[in-house]
Amino acid sequence: MKFIRDLAAGDRVNDIYLCKQRTSAVTKNGKPYDNCILQDRTGTIDTKIWEPNSEGIGDFQALDYIEVVGDVTTFNGALQLSVKRARYVKPEHVDASLYFPVSERDNDEMFRELTGLIGEVKEEHLSLLLHRIFLEDDALAGSFRRSSAAKSIHHGFIGGLLEHTLGVAHFCLLYCERYPMLDRDLLLTAAICHDIGKIRELSPFPLNDYTDEGQFIGHIVIGAQMLENVIAGINGFPEELRMRLIHCILAHHGEYEFGSPKKPALMEALALNLADNTDAKLEAFKEALNNAGSDTTGWLGFNRLFDSYLYKPAGS
Repeated sequence: MKFIRDLAAGDRVNDIYLCKQRTSAVTKNGKPYDNCILQDRTGTIDTKIWEPNSEGIGDFQALDYIEVVGDVTTFNGALQLSVKRARYVKPEHVDASLYFPVSERDNDEMFRELTGLIGEVKEEHLSLLLHRIFLEDDALAGSFRRSSAAKSIHHGFIGGLLEHTLGVAHFCLLYCERYPMLDRDLLLTAAICHDIGKIRELSPFPLNDYTDEGQFIGHIVIGAQMLENVIAGINGFPEELRMRLIHCILAHHGEYEFGSPKKPALMEALALNLADNTDAKLEAFKEALNNAGSDTTGWLGFNRLFDSYLYKPAGS
């Protein structure tokens, strides 16, 4: 099997992939076509079926495995697959582990790293909070380890939430070294918990899409509610510490237009917002470079997320 990550413009594809999405559309000339997103464990590729009613295109729908024949091209700096033939493949005939994107890092190793960071929190109430969430609640910890951090923008893979959380936590620790006035225990706890609501905002793979709760409420408020519920069971949890921690969670997107219920009013909340944005944006840039293909260099076209044309140097 040739993974999507290894595809390059000019390749002819004849392989099996998971159809993550399929929608019908019409060209400006009124000709019907299908938009699809095909997926394997290394990523996704935008896919077009320009003649969906032809004999070579079988019946299939989103979340089906399909065997496709097509050609890889580029459009706006990203790879695109033009499908000539496609047929449904029964799930029992494929190895499902090949089709779900997974972090390049070992999940057990990352969780051990997270456990080590939890051990660095000295404030007794924050330490107990983290232990109850990640070390005593096996179901919650299991969901956290399997979840993605986003539907598609960054860390959109199994283990992505854990990987992103570690990235944010380590940026926060760097900020603490540069600015010792930061409350290290508070900031580290907030970093570890900042996206915990995503285990309920996003459904598990293979769907990895927004749940009803995610659409109605969103991970920021969900996460704050989850922390409040745990805090309520910890005797003597200081009220001001509770408010400072919850504020960090509610303000970690920084701006109202980015879905943040509050703007940072604490230095720790600002540091968390910067760390979260930095890790998310750098990962998104990395994924944009990787998705361009190993043989593609130079200008990649306009990227809406960055509102800029992106450039990929040779050897990157």
